[in-house]
Amino acid sequence: MLESMGLPLPAESLIITAALFCATTHKLHITGVIIAAVTGAIMGDNFGYLLGRALGLKLLQKYGPKIGLTPERLLLGRYVFLKHGGSVVFFGRFIAVLRMFVALLAGANHMPWHTFLWHNALGGICWAGGYAFCTYMLGNEVLKLSGPVGIGFGVCAIIIITASFLFLKRNEKRLTEGALKAAENDERLRIIPS
Repeated sequence: MLESMGLPLPAESLIITAALFCATTHKLHITGVIIAAVTGAIMGDNFGYLLGRALGLKLLQKYGPKIGLTPERLLLGRYVFLKHGGSVVFFGRFIAVLRMFVALLAGANHMPWHTFLWHNALGGICWAGGYAFCTYMLGNEVLKLSGPVGIGFGVCAIIIITASFLFLKRNEKRLTEGALKAAENDERLRIIPS
């Protein structure tokens, strides 16, 4: 829950360790671990979303220009979350660094809560439940697989993040123009004065 709120904690390691404990000692039931992991992931993201919604945009407007987040880039971020926020929330769950910030960013960009809740819950079930269940089923074999699989996921995440960054850099002007046109007709994209 705390990692999903934005704190840099090892949630995956805790889920894997708890599931391995279930599989090897049978002193804890896997159903409880899955329920706790999924509930914590979903609740943490919802708290992160609320924090982002209450404070995030104001802080980004105030301090964003110091780190290159111009008003146009903030508008572009809001536009991306409005159009593709569900995918960002769902797939962000599987990328360690993004997982810590996606809820805060969704809230700061005023993503509709019902859309956030659906994709967050689906992502939390797949991520936390999937990690716990697969680890439990694989037992000690997961220790042999976790290194190569973790490296593979890390490489995929780096490729996806790099490709997304390059795409945004090359198409920022065109996307910003599209966001500005959309903002003229959609009050959800209007920047709130600081």
